[in-house]
Amino acid sequence: MTTLADLTMAPDAGAETEQAQRKRLRTVVAASLLGTTIEWYDFFLYATAASLVFNRLFFPDKSSTVGTMLAFATFAVGFLVRPIGGVIFGHIGDRIGRRKTLALTMVIMGVATALMGVLPTTAQIGALAPILLLLLRVLQGFALGGEWAGAVLLAVEHSPEGKRGRFGAVPQIGLALGLALGTGVFALLQVVFDDAQFLAFGWRIAFLLSVVLVGAGIVVRLKVEETPAFQQVHALQQRSSAPLKEVFRGRRTARNSVLGLLSRWGEGAAFNTWGVFAITYATGTLAMNKVSVLLAVTVASLVMAVLLPLSGLLVERHGAQRVYLVGIAAYGGAVFPVFAMFNTGNLVLFGAGLIVVFGVVHALFYGAQGTLYASLYPTEIRYTGLSVVYQFSGIYASGLTPLILTALIAATGGSPWLACGYLVATAVISVVATALIRQRDLYL
Repeated sequence: MTTLADLTMAPDAGAETEQAQRKRLRTVVAASLLGTTIEWYDFFLYATAASLVFNRLFFPDKSSTVGTMLAFATFAVGFLVRPIGGVIFGHIGDRIGRRKTLALTMVIMGVATALMGVLPTTAQIGALAPILLLLLRVLQGFALGGEWAGAVLLAVEHSPEGKRGRFGAVPQIGLALGLALGTGVFALLQVVFDDAQFLAFGWRIAFLLSVVLVGAGIVVRLKVEETPAFQQVHALQQRSSAPLKEVFRGRRTARNSVLGLLSRWGEGAAFNTWGVFAITYATGTLAMNKVSVLLAVTVASLVMAVLLPLSGLLVERHGAQRVYLVGIAAYGGAVFPVFAMFNTGNLVLFGAGLIVVFGVVHALFYGAQGTLYASLYPTEIRYTGLSVVYQFSGIYASGLTPLILTALIAATGGSPWLACGYLVATAVISVVATALIRQRDLYL
């Protein structure tokens, strides 16, 4: 009997003309890249706004530190809800396919983000404002819970033979571009409007822009074909009836799941340190210019986007596990030196440190992550498995990181070194967990 583990993930090149294959792959890349860019733009737009806007408009009666922590708490809620979305959309994706599921997640995300753009503030409707903000953040997290895994599978399961690493890096490029777009738009709006205008209405433009982006993204995603791997699952009638149960029931997949959850700790902490917390730390604690800081994050994100395909090439030569492990170790080694550069208060050194650790080092391991995690599960439960690893780890690895760092720095009177120790610890945990993943347990 043919088993799913034996099925190739690459399409049969002989079944279609070379021209048709190129067209199909271009559509796949566009759908994966554009979709993740828009979804992450929407999601991290909130993170940037939490640092610059929401702490002032939705928690205005609190001290600066408390208001920022409350804004980051609502940021963290999005990560708490993501596992629920991951399980639900993972089940749908493993049952009815990747393509339709991804279109649905984009619609939900776009609606939530657009509604944030017209949300009344605390000064206008009182305590109801932060409650509505929280509910919309919940909706964002729910939608994103099913996005990342589906986008990775859309690319990886369509990848031609020998190019899985490069295709697996495509959705990751979308994350870097989404963050760059979000911080870039905010920087532009703060240049165009003065502080009063920006707080009154300027910040809303960034959220309402999502309507246009989501419309374009849905059109592209509906043009892409279902992945060959899922089509084979459907043809063999071997779709799982309970994907979540199978993720933890099998000894092999259960071990992969635990190690995957731990291996992501460093990556999640790193991204939300450099892409989210650094903005608050630089503009608040270090009193740097907001526009300059946002531009530094934007440039670092663009450098990451450019280098992610190189990470995909390294994956094809050296393997996803090795590339990911080396990258996480490099992140751990860079934490203290980079914060030392930050603490000089020099904008040039701040930008240089951010480009190195976020633009270069993060690109190295983040480009390998999708391919590595996709190999942890067989096709019939792969959407659910990827969602479980990425979204459940997002609670402690990603969502809580800005909150933890803010609390640790406040507890030490503004010193970042205890927070740096925490970040190094996340890197150590991830390195050990990644090293323990066994090649014989992988499905790709």
